[in-house]
Amino acid sequence: PVTDGSRELHSLCAQLEFLLQFDLKEKRSFFGQRKDYWDFLCQGLARCRQEHEGILFVTSLDKLKTPVGRGRAFLRYCLVHRQLAESLQLCLLDPESLCEWYYARSPFLSPRRRAEILGSLYELDCVTFHLAL
Repeated sequence: PVTDGSRELHSLCAQLEFLLQFDLKEKRSFFGQRKDYWDFLCQGLARCRQEHEGILFVTSLDKLKTPVGRGRAFLRYCLVHRQLAESLQLCLLDPESLCEWYYARSPFLSPRRRAEILGSLYELDCVTFHLAL
């Protein structure tokens, strides 16, 4: 199993975060706080009209104060529960929402690249992650 001490885990998480932040449009909340991929994921999963266990778990953690911290915790939760590919795929279903959140260079706006990314993430479902949540 992959644990917190794994170098590969840190590289994987950094790459996932890079993908989710790449060409992300700058958005601000009502109070001026910069939105990040966490907000994109929350909005995308909320559209599915069912509460995602990972979102509920992360929002219950009082220590997490920033969208980036929440996003990182969500990625770890999804890796442990083998839900990363499915969760991200749900967020990528709506082309209008993708255009609202990402500029044209984002790989998520390319159907071919999106399929490649999701295919790779679905392969991670075979890997066991034992991470501190």
